[in-house]
Amino acid sequence: FRGGKVCRILLLMLPSHAITNVLLSTSEVVIMSLSTQAVSQVDLNVPETKVTTLDNGLRVASEDSGLTTCTVGLWIDAGSRYENEHNNGTAHFLEHMAFKGTRKRSQLDLELEIENMGAHLNAYTSREQTVYYAKAFSKDLPRAVEILADIIQNSTLGEAEIERERGVILREMQEVETNLQEVVFDYLHATAYQETPLGRTILGPTENIKTINRGDLVEYITTHYKGPRIVLAAAGGVSHNELIDLAKYHFGKLPARYSGETLLPCHFTGSEIRVRDDKMPLAHIAIAMEAVGWSHPDTIPLMVANTLIGNWDRSLGGGMNLSGKLAQMACQGNLCHSFQSFNTCYTDTGLWGLYMVCEPGTVSDMMRFTQLEWMSLCTSVTESEVNRAKNLLKTNMLLHLDGSTPICEDIGRQMLCYSRRIPLHELEARIDAIDATTIKDVCMKYIYNKAPAIAAVGPIEQLPDYNRIRSGMHWFRP
Repeated sequence: FRGGKVCRILLLMLPSHAITNVLLSTSEVVIMSLSTQAVSQVDLNVPETKVTTLDNGLRVASEDSGLTTCTVGLWIDAGSRYENEHNNGTAHFLEHMAFKGTRKRSQLDLELEIENMGAHLNAYTSREQTVYYAKAFSKDLPRAVEILADIIQNSTLGEAEIERERGVILREMQEVETNLQEVVFDYLHATAYQETPLGRTILGPTENIKTINRGDLVEYITTHYKGPRIVLAAAGGVSHNELIDLAKYHFGKLPARYSGETLLPCHFTGSEIRVRDDKMPLAHIAIAMEAVGWSHPDTIPLMVANTLIGNWDRSLGGGMNLSGKLAQMACQGNLCHSFQSFNTCYTDTGLWGLYMVCEPGTVSDMMRFTQLEWMSLCTSVTESEVNRAKNLLKTNMLLHLDGSTPICEDIGRQMLCYSRRIPLHELEARIDAIDATTIKDVCMKYIYNKAPAIAAVGPIEQLPDYNRIRSGMHWFRP
């Protein structure tokens, strides 16, 4: 019994007369006191996230868990949101060019070096961040950092490689168009954030991909890849002091001043995009409300509300025994093939909503029950439901941090979003502080009687018109 062991250790630290008193007492107060101390000691066993800022503003953050492997990466505060309509797609194009050779290594040399190390090198671009990271043995940390520094500072960006990647990206865009969930979410952003950078796609339009040149790529690097906008994050078997020395040596010459344009606000618009295609077998629909950014106090309650709605698909067992009400109704009424709630956060705004895949004849009913469930969040959610969602949210967060790569990603993302990494016990305390009243208040604030953004693709003839859906945001009128 782990708790008993902790208590015995604590008893050994007390004077003999105090031990006698504790042993003779059966008071719950004493037991609760010891349990509280035990919990606080367990919290201290979590590896510390150490953060250091270099003279040029670059931040170094790491968590040493003593593993024989590590993940190290560069999290850059630059994504498609920092583009304009003329260079939209540049950040993603640049990600493709990162592994195509540097002044020190050809593409073949880079690939052979990574393969001989037994390492993995990868990158991805989002609307607000660009990430380059490597997974390797802990002993190879210096080489991994040196390679990352080389590819973001010394890429040759050769004309031949640019033309080759242009074709690769155009083929990638064709593949994305077959992923209807990606298509729907791009449409959702386009209608929710009309005429703003968040409304544009990450890959950019075809016309831009065909015209982006070396000058555009160089300009993006020189504008955004600055010390204060970059985090060097690492997790696994890493020494923070060693990482600091490596950062100073390889990134110390990065510019310390960022003179680019400030982040423009992206205003939410209640609106819709419908692409009707009756030849498609299923309707793909997303409906979302305007939420909040990462650092807003209401982010955590909205995460709990998102977990309350949950997700479901036909492959799940349980049927009517599922805990989520919407899942029960979807299963009982055969309302959809699947649904998933989402809470997408950006710096100053966000999207909170639901994505569903339905048969043409059940679209209207699924939308109605979704809105009914949203209204119950605003008016009649119970403490037991909230407690279930809180426990599930905490479990999902802990399960997500399984391995050096997700931990490294969590460090890098939080450093860009919060300028610090929120300790797990603090995050759990914030979640525990939420009750049914908090959920009702927050959902009334962001969901009740608000105009949604809707994106729908497929056989959507039975999807109610926008005004009818809008009227269901304060109470559904049959």
